[in-house]
Amino acid sequence: MDFGKYVAEIATRSLKASRELAVAGGERRSQALLSAAKALREGKDAILRANAKDLDQARQMNLTSAMLDRLTLDGKRIAQMAAAIEQIAAQADPVGQTISASNRPNGLRIEKRRVPIGVIGIIFESRPNVTADAAALCIKSGNACILRGGKEAINSNLAIASAIRAGLRQADLPEDCVTAIDRTDHEIVTAMARAEGLIDLIIPRGGEKLIRAVTESATIPVIKHYTGNCHVYVHAAADLPMAERIAMNAKCQRPGVCNAMETLLVDKAVAGKFIPAIAAKLARAGVELRGCGESCRLEPQMKQAVEADWYAEYLDLILAVRVVDGIDQAIEHINTYGSKHTDAIVTGDPAAAQRFTDRVDSSSVMVNASTRFSDGGEYGLGAEVGISTDKLHARGPMGAEDLTIYKWIVTGDGQIRQ
Repeated sequence: MDFGKYVAEIATRSLKASRELAVAGGERRSQALLSAAKALREGKDAILRANAKDLDQARQMNLTSAMLDRLTLDGKRIAQMAAAIEQIAAQADPVGQTISASNRPNGLRIEKRRVPIGVIGIIFESRPNVTADAAALCIKSGNACILRGGKEAINSNLAIASAIRAGLRQADLPEDCVTAIDRTDHEIVTAMARAEGLIDLIIPRGGEKLIRAVTESATIPVIKHYTGNCHVYVHAAADLPMAERIAMNAKCQRPGVCNAMETLLVDKAVAGKFIPAIAAKLARAGVELRGCGESCRLEPQMKQAVEADWYAEYLDLILAVRVVDGIDQAIEHINTYGSKHTDAIVTGDPAAAQRFTDRVDSSSVMVNASTRFSDGGEYGLGAEVGISTDKLHARGPMGAEDLTIYKWIVTGDGQIRQ
């Protein structure tokens, strides 16, 4: 099969659809989203049947329990997807917004306005809700999208995309604004990443191996999120019961997601009291602990950590633990081993909180809150198309506004340059 030709045919239809969507107006795009949310609810049974097929295949593939959780849909999760789409529909239209405007001495009016990017390729693994979130955000921002999910969620992704496309039809917008690729050949990913002139941006969501493969093969821009090696630092002035609640939530609520805590840093001033207490709770929750020498001394059941543990994104019930000699060592550890995703401090000292937020180089920095809040829905974006750990164009959870770029509009009345 000629995968380049296959992707080019899809992308050509997407490009044509994107041009119509970009000028359709915010009201029509929002109506398409409301119709899509309704179609999701009405198609719940069909989506659940498709998801059941994926889960059967996933069990045969011996996926981890955390990965199965990411893949699983139920009535509640489908309702949450629909509600997120409705929240996106209710947001202000980002397309056409004036970012800045000024009048020049020569009478020219200079405006910077938000416009859609065009065609966005989104490559993701295991989480079928990404199909709904990504499609909705792209529609809201006037972009067509080409969705290539992983083989483990192929049936769920196609069923969800079918509902989204139904919403587009009801709003008299082209179905090709949203395309879910029904093949899982790896060559398709490379072909998408090299579709210059047809696809404007690639956003890979998944494991580090996938993202690096896309980045290395791409000839078009890529927004990256390599890993979610997130930290919680328990400061010397922390409220320890609060710190326990935050740590348990950050690690155990959903261990298989990118904003789960992977390393717990504990100030030596409170380590003797905090580590034995939190270790007991984590053990009851089934978490395997891997600690530094001092952590292992305080909790002998803990395994000795190795250097690789400080870099690890486990996506499982495994946690690295280190005792640090104050806030500066905690900051140094995070900036050395972290992935610039999400990191948190628990402290009652405002000066320490300020020092931490100023110096930790991550896309989201939390004070007295779980890393699990690093999420487009929790930030009021309705959903996210991804969490960027890049520093150009977008950073952190990306909503509809982050899927726009701008153009300059210059208006005169006959001026010529001397």
